[in-house]
Amino acid sequence: MLSEAEEPLVTPEKASGHDSDPQLTPTGQDTRAFRYSSSRTPLLGVSRTASLSRRLAVDNKILEFVDADSDFSRLMLSVESAIDSNIQPTLISQGSSGSYFCRNEEAAIVGVFKPKDEEPYGHLNPKWTKYLQKICCPCAFGRGCLVINQGYLSEAGASSVDDFLALNLVPVTKVVKLSSPAFHYSRMSRLTAEAVRKASDKFPDSLGRRLRQGLPPKIGSMQTFVHGCKDAAIVMKRIPWDKVSDAFKSSFQHQFERLVVLDYLIRNTDRNMDNWLIKTEEGADGIPTSIRIYAIDNGLAFPFKHPDNWRAYPYHWAYLAQAKLPFSEETANALLPVLGDDDRVEELINILYEVFQLDGGFDRALFNKQMGVLRGQVVNVREALRKRCSPLQLVKMPNAAVMIQKHRTPGGGSKKSYRQIVAKRLPFFTNW
Repeated sequence: MLSEAEEPLVTPEKASGHDSDPQLTPTGQDTRAFRYSSSRTPLLGVSRTASLSRRLAVDNKILEFVDADSDFSRLMLSVESAIDSNIQPTLISQGSSGSYFCRNEEAAIVGVFKPKDEEPYGHLNPKWTKYLQKICCPCAFGRGCLVINQGYLSEAGASSVDDFLALNLVPVTKVVKLSSPAFHYSRMSRLTAEAVRKASDKFPDSLGRRLRQGLPPKIGSMQTFVHGCKDAAIVMKRIPWDKVSDAFKSSFQHQFERLVVLDYLIRNTDRNMDNWLIKTEEGADGIPTSIRIYAIDNGLAFPFKHPDNWRAYPYHWAYLAQAKLPFSEETANALLPVLGDDDRVEELINILYEVFQLDGGFDRALFNKQMGVLRGQVVNVREALRKRCSPLQLVKMPNAAVMIQKHRTPGGGSKKSYRQIVAKRLPFFTNW
């Protein structure tokens, strides 16, 4: 890995690429998408191969998602500008994958970028722990219920669910493409980028105008960084629950219930007490007066089946005292109008489809299974909210998936029906 003090191998191209008046190629493609192309993509003219057309379509869709949020768009521009000024992202030491703190022009952390190819089971993961696990214990490699190397989609998908249900827990997260010499690239990629730079310097009027400069961008998730937070495992032990006000307890309970709904809907297999954050403000007496919950690290969610092999991947918040209290009227009244409407649920699934289909290896059949699990979770949440069950009672409900089946009608049309499939197989370790 390169440190921040080292000079980049190549001269990055101009940071923004977000022109106020985007220019189009003769075929109608937005030229801003070219900044996401590899170093072998010519600047002049567009290849008509299917793979390039697919890549350009994905790049334009990513730009559309980013530009739809003006604050997030400004964040991306500041990160790209900082990289151009050699203020490079820094590798986060914690965790089992390559994730990076991204900074703005003032060197302040503004986001967390998680490239797809540096995920725990990605081929460019800079951390050696997963590689060692793969070599020494292949039988325990990966999670059998998840699609491998789609953590960045899970991060963005969780943000989409949070936004759709107005939960206000997940920091804004979107799929982006970003390049930096600080990222972990193969030796071949770095040699290619260096060769392109030298050729462009030698022939600036020919090759220099036709070859894309720099290392190839990486696709991944960018999550807005939240300041002033600590792990829930730390804060929960420090809060003097016998001294805080009833309003403080009520605020925490309502946010906690929304966290429960989010994790349950997306079937988060990695929600422990270290990957959701709490931010508090204290009064003059040192007693907390306000509290805010943030749900981060949502990359191990959206399984295509319920866990049924070795581990159950339980929700660790289920062991808290707050999980034994019934869902409040506020939470039920806010979520039932959406989750109780099948059309709204299908609207959410269409939004998730737009996110998940950005992946080059998108499989519609696997996605349908993932959404079948989500529909099954929706059914249980509806029942829990209507009966005012507790979060602990919710997680004890039978696991099920709801699949859509289409049938032909005598008149030549078709109709769809829902089929619920209850998971009968249980994991070997139910509490791990």
